Amino acid sequence: MRVLVACEFSGTVRDAFTRLGHDAVSCDLLPSVTGGQHYQGDVKDILWETWDMIIAFPPCTHLAASGARWFAQKRADGRQQEGIDFFMLFTDLSCSKVAIENPISIMSTVYRKPDQIIQPWMFGHGETKATCLWLKGLPLLQPTNIVSGRVQRVHNLPPTKDRGMLRGITYKGIAEAMSEQWGRKEASW
Repeated sequence: MRVLVACEFSGTVRDAFTRLGHDAVSCDLLPSVTGGQHYQGDVKDILWETWDMIIAFPPCTHLAASGARWFAQKRADGRQQEGIDFFMLFTDLSCSKVAIENPISIMSTVYRKPDQIIQPWMFGHGETKATCLWLKGLPLLQPTNIVSGRVQRVHNLPPTKDRGMLRGITYKGIAEAMSEQWGRKEASW
């Protein structure tokens, strides 16, 4: 299966699909931090190629509810609309299997409610970080390893130049669940 992982520099999801034998490509404006197939550039350059599945992680900087106190300014200067427009780019693709990931955000109102909200603790990580999934042609992710000891590590990261990038990396357990559950033949759903 040919899989595009849009807006991913970490390679976490791409590598999980690659390990299962899929032709997975990540794409981001940043270089990939791991080896593997990666297109460094604008996802619009390759989005319209033939893909069997697209998993998109559009930036949440101007959309996430955690930054609501800045929404008025972001609406006024156009940054929020740019974020909305980019997110919406992934909602009407001809690809039959699409997942769009974002935290709790205005997209639940602007677009529609997510199909599912997952947490890292459902996939082997003792942390909380509510993550919304909007799905097309894909089943809901089933928890693989529910753990206790839940903390808000990502929320409590200190302010640094890398904070946004660190907050945006997909947890390995979630990436593995995506590849194992969505990478199966459709007949097994």
